[in-house]
Amino acid sequence: MPGFDALLREALVIAALLSLPVLCVAALAGTAVAVVQAATQVQEQTLTMLPKVVAVGAFVVLFGAFGMQACVRLFHDVIAAIPSLVAGG
Repeated sequence: MPGFDALLREALVIAALLSLPVLCVAALAGTAVAVVQAATQVQEQTLTMLPKVVAVGAFVVLFGAFGMQACVRLFHDVIAAIPSLVAGG
């Protein structure tokens, strides 16, 4: 089933393409907040979460259209491949 393998590979690549930048933004925001907290010795849990939520939210707002286009393209590829997958060819 080379068609199914190609679709699965494409789905995994798109999942990584959508999740890795968001995880990197969250990690960078968390690191920046940790450095500020270490420098000021303020250890408040709400201060660690809010900047990460804001940073990830802003990233999704700015680059969400790209992610939606990638998902739509994958959806169209899957729908187009259904006849060949069902026929086994």
